[in-house]
Amino acid sequence: MLNYFIDILKVRNFIGFILLLLLVSGPFKTAFGQNNPPLNDSTKNEKDKKNFRFSILGGPGYTPDFGVLLGISTLFTFRMNAADLDLQRSVIPSSFAVTFGNGIGFSVVSRPQLFFNQDRFRILGQFIFKRTGDNYYGVGFQTNQTIQRGEFTTRFLYTSYQFNPSFLFRVKKSDFFIGPVLNLAFDEIAEPSKGIQLDPLYLSQGGDSTGKSYFDSGLGVNVSYDTRDIPANAYKGIYLDFKAMFSPDLLENKLNYGNMTLDYRQYVSLKKLGNRRVLAWTVNSKNSFGEIPLTKLSFVGSPFDLRGYYMGQYRDKSAHFVLTEYRHMFNTSQKGFWPKLANKLGFVGWAGVGFMGPEITDIEGVLPNYGAGLRIELQPRMNFRLDVGYSPLEKQTLIYFNMTESF
Repeated sequence: MLNYFIDILKVRNFIGFILLLLLVSGPFKTAFGQNNPPLNDSTKNEKDKKNFRFSILGGPGYTPDFGVLLGISTLFTFRMNAADLDLQRSVIPSSFAVTFGNGIGFSVVSRPQLFFNQDRFRILGQFIFKRTGDNYYGVGFQTNQTIQRGEFTTRFLYTSYQFNPSFLFRVKKSDFFIGPVLNLAFDEIAEPSKGIQLDPLYLSQGGDSTGKSYFDSGLGVNVSYDTRDIPANAYKGIYLDFKAMFSPDLLENKLNYGNMTLDYRQYVSLKKLGNRRVLAWTVNSKNSFGEIPLTKLSFVGSPFDLRGYYMGQYRDKSAHFVLTEYRHMFNTSQKGFWPKLANKLGFVGWAGVGFMGPEITDIEGVLPNYGAGLRIELQPRMNFRLDVGYSPLEKQTLIYFNMTESF
């Protein structure tokens, strides 16, 4: 009966949410000084527009990882120097939610991209504060595939504080950036299920029937190459990012470990198919070394990679994925209310595959994935997205709501 209620709620929320977006987003943005976007690129001809733009959406919803929720998503964009019209707009997407699927919980998540001083200096990062019901499926492909998600097998109460900024400085007049990365995090596992209490890694790291907590502090280096026209929603360009982080057994750290991430993305504007048509692809590799807290193991499955797998459903020391995504925005006449609304709409389709194992060269599992999504332009080149992802391996379909593109 509960599953039936959730299915009905998903459908009703989906229909009502889309109608609300279409009817409200236009007048709400106009109140903040925005004009109707032109056909080709809605970031053009912005010199007469206000600097600060703010969009907000809210209401009941559903996520695959946390079930039924009551949430608010916000998108705040601006230039650090309002007089510098060539400076990239800084972007602060944030979400606030009260969740009900795994017991009552809450989460606050923000992933800012801040651009300073004619884009000579950037601050990028992730800031998370949450206390929600969550799931841990063990480590390794065979284990992850065998363990069934449930109250007595994978469930626990998760409290997490994360502060992970990168401070990037442009190398002279090139497209290269380099700078330090800071990581401060606290993770607590409470009320672990019987299945987690029997997990070998959980026991080896000191976990018991009452739970386990981790404090994590580390420093690293971030090197990137970026030619994207607009980082939050690129139509063209290349992005190559390398991060190496080390968390030593110092201060309150109880474990000694490190991780490295390589992230490659490329975007091609398909002019022959029309304006605002883009082919994007990404290759990502995440690798961990040493005595790794189980909450910091590499994993695939999130709103930003293989949409169709539960978050952290597959985790090990090494995880990789490849994705290709076609993005298509409709170009309609700007005359009349409905054509203007239609001009804000678009869709995407993607396909990809993930790989995981205990080492970079030791692949134990292959994770296929594909899906499609709806796009609604809330601000010039800043979209709300609704994605429906499918996992052929798990034979499951999951739905995601987010601000800005997945990559």
